[in-house]
Amino acid sequence: MSLKVSIVVPADDEQRTIVSVLSSVLKAIPDVHEIIVVDDGSKDKTSQVAQDLARAEPRIRVLRLAKSEGKTAALKRGFATSTGDVVIAQDADLEYDPEEIPSLVAPIASGKADVVYGSRFLVRRAARVLYFRRYLANRLLTFLSDLLTGMNLVRSPMPPLAS
Repeated sequence: MSLKVSIVVPADDEQRTIVSVLSSVLKAIPDVHEIIVVDDGSKDKTSQVAQDLARAEPRIRVLRLAKSEGKTAALKRGFATSTGDVVIAQDADLEYDPEEIPSLVAPIASGKADVVYGSRFLVRRAARVLYFRRYLANRLLTFLSDLLTGMNLVRSPMPPLAS
């Protein structure tokens, strides 16, 4: 079974990076079902630039919040309008590498997981020191999530923070 992948991109004053992030997503996932850009009331030309891209690429949709409501509101709006089987959040500032998206979807596509959260703790190429307390908290929260929801939460490597 081939899963339809939706990507939700919350954006707030990201006109400098929006073209790059959308191009990177399309390159990393050529068969992406849809990309939903949710402009969180940007004061720059983020929405206009995204709309221009959407005219050229029908898989891109742009939603605009009238005023800045924050990343959570933008994500909720994008999730609510997505039509894919799997929904991924991708920051418009390229904090996360779109090349990592297939590795996030793989456990779901293979039936090994219902939900996958990225974890910077698992990245072998990350240059930062692993904080033991955060690692333990991450493991505990994963265990509690599995226990309380009855779902199998899989941690997947995420790229290091952009510099």
